[in-house]
Amino acid sequence: MSAFTLHKLAVFGVGLIGGSFAAALKSAGMVRRVAGVGRSRGNLEHALALGLIDEIAEDAAAALDGAELALVAVPVRQTEAVREQIAAHLPPACVVTDAGSTKQDVVAAARRALGPRVAQFVPAHPIAGAELAGAQAASATLYRDRLVVLTPLPETEPRACAVVETLWRGCGARPVQMTPQRHDEVFAAVSHLPHALAFALVHLLAGRADAQELFAFAGAGFRDFTRIAGSSPEMWRDICLANRDALGAEIAAFQQALAALASHLEQGDAQAIEHLFEAARAARSRRLPGVE
Repeated sequence: MSAFTLHKLAVFGVGLIGGSFAAALKSAGMVRRVAGVGRSRGNLEHALALGLIDEIAEDAAAALDGAELALVAVPVRQTEAVREQIAAHLPPACVVTDAGSTKQDVVAAARRALGPRVAQFVPAHPIAGAELAGAQAASATLYRDRLVVLTPLPETEPRACAVVETLWRGCGARPVQMTPQRHDEVFAAVSHLPHALAFALVHLLAGRADAQELFAFAGAGFRDFTRIAGSSPEMWRDICLANRDALGAEIAAFQQALAALASHLEQGDAQAIEHLFEAARAARSRRLPGVE
């Protein structure tokens, strides 16, 4: 066992994210028992068979009984209802954290549900994922060398933040901190906008009369660009709505960039087009080293 060991972890939502968190902590010897709770009994039974969890909790009360940490890993629009269930049974020493892709809405929901016990809450967002979902997609190595953003509140207990940071390090992740507002601004640009674009492009082409022919000739570039459109529609619906102001601003900025490119094409301005493409290629190579 690790020098830091949870006696019991409660995971609300044992899918890719929650299941991988449990699997990583088990692999690191940092948790003795994991209780899972969720909407799908079949998924929970699968998680139990895979060894991701040690018991299926029928409700929040059972999951939190004796728990030292509760991870909320459900779609962001479900988090408030889950936190209300948690609030009714939260032990005084139990830390609550989450893995949501938006933070300002999650923080507001936590304040409403937890009241003064929001001091036990540490908002978090691991920058890791896949297009697969459910317990079967979970992996103990998902978080290795990945960033996880913590957005502690002014009233967050230092002990709670230290516990969450230690556990994420145990999963192999690299914790960093920022404010909830800055988190949502950053991820609107680098995550939420790309997902929205991929979904929109596939939907656009799928609605055309020649869709079958178009997709038959789609090569590696199209597959790479649209890979993330294979992600959970429910999850990304919730993320886009939760961060609609920042995402809306990014969509508007992207529309301006497309308009500028369309203008260059209309004018046949080869130099401007090449300059734009070269600047983008150079920025990608400089800012994303190791990515080809």
